[in-house]
Amino acid sequence: MPEIKADIASDHRLTIADVSDISAQKPDPKIRVASLDIFRGLTVALMILVDDAGGEWPKIGHAPWNGCNLADFVMPFFLFIVGMAIPLAFKRITSRLDAVKKVIVRTLKMLFWGIILQGGFSHAPDKLTYGVDMKKIRWCGILQRIAFAYLVGALIEIFTKKEQTKELPPGWPSIFKLYSSQWLMGACILVIYLAAIYGTYVPNWQFTVQDRDSADYGKVFTVECAVRGNLDPPCNAVGFIDRKTLGINHMYQHPAWKRSEACTENSPYEGPFRTSAPSWCKAPFEPEGILSSISAVLSTIIGVHFGHVLVYMGSHAARLKHWILMGFALLILGLVLHFTHAIPLNKQLYTFSYVCVTSGAAALVFSSIYALVDIWGWKCMFQPLAWIGMNAMLVYVMAAEGIFAGFINGWYYNDPHNTLIYWIQKHIFIGVWHSQRVGILLYVIFAEILFWGMVAGIFHRLEIYWKL
Repeated sequence: MPEIKADIASDHRLTIADVSDISAQKPDPKIRVASLDIFRGLTVALMILVDDAGGEWPKIGHAPWNGCNLADFVMPFFLFIVGMAIPLAFKRITSRLDAVKKVIVRTLKMLFWGIILQGGFSHAPDKLTYGVDMKKIRWCGILQRIAFAYLVGALIEIFTKKEQTKELPPGWPSIFKLYSSQWLMGACILVIYLAAIYGTYVPNWQFTVQDRDSADYGKVFTVECAVRGNLDPPCNAVGFIDRKTLGINHMYQHPAWKRSEACTENSPYEGPFRTSAPSWCKAPFEPEGILSSISAVLSTIIGVHFGHVLVYMGSHAARLKHWILMGFALLILGLVLHFTHAIPLNKQLYTFSYVCVTSGAAALVFSSIYALVDIWGWKCMFQPLAWIGMNAMLVYVMAAEGIFAGFINGWYYNDPHNTLIYWIQKHIFIGVWHSQRVGILLYVIFAEILFWGMVAGIFHRLEIYWKL
């Protein structure tokens, strides 16, 4: 993502030595850590896949409420990558004031682009219109959450960083002791989140249906709650705090819960509401809201720790051992919390079990890429992902947010649905495979992900990058 790639090009490096004995390999400033670029590119590719093919393949889309599908790993992967890159970007701090200024400027840039892209101004790729009613603008979104997590994680790194020795003291806990204050901050964030989500009283609330295509447009519904510590869709503290602070008209109008079994018979596909569907099925909910974004900072703090391992541990074997063990520990902890019904996996609420499972998965995925690419040298097979990762902001805006597709759809013949993109989907992919589901999946893989991988490769060869 756009978070900090621009400033780490000269620091994001290690050695690639004889793979016959990885325990003897030491860092070298001459070779870049390609695995982080590839992991970033993979995450952008996953976002494109689940966004554009998830309608036909709902099992890879966001879980309607509890649970964790493929799409639910995208956001925490981004936040983990942001965290890993922070120690590389701030490996040498000559002036804390200058570092803070850079962090604030980058945060404001991400907030600006986040509101432009997800605030409702752009209607791409399907609607050939633009503009947003300021009374209904959406303030939260993907880049806004990344900006907040980056701001907190970077400031913690800047103000807790000390003059460190190049070699860690022996022993497993040394890397944790080195930045114990950061773990203390993470614990404080977790306590605040848990206290808020389980201790906040949620009263009854009302909403007005804003969907003009709905038969209930303009109707006012009342949702009965009057509970504390509830994690169900209508009565949780996350939604309550967002309604009170953001305003219900500024929240996301198409939450994933509308695909739940309680709301539609077509679940997990989208479809008309059941006649017996509860009123909250028609209500908005902000999946990137305030309280859940506070919890999301934990994903970045865990990523920062993995970045410290990359900076301070002197061999590939030591790094991999630490990353893999911690990844499995987080994954197991999260799954235990979920399956014992202590804390459910839930992306919308960004629960602690969700933090653990997704951070553990990120650790294991990154460790695998690191071994394949930076140790064994299998970079060529991942090259398109590396190019996407080095120009992630460009691909995110043009492909994941549909800006390029919206531009192409603006040039149609006789009918707005008679465009080049629709023609390619219908005649090259869907028509050939005689399947809407398979055709759309292949279109996304080849005409979007691979296409933008090649475009990013051309931009890389021209040394053109979209930097924030």
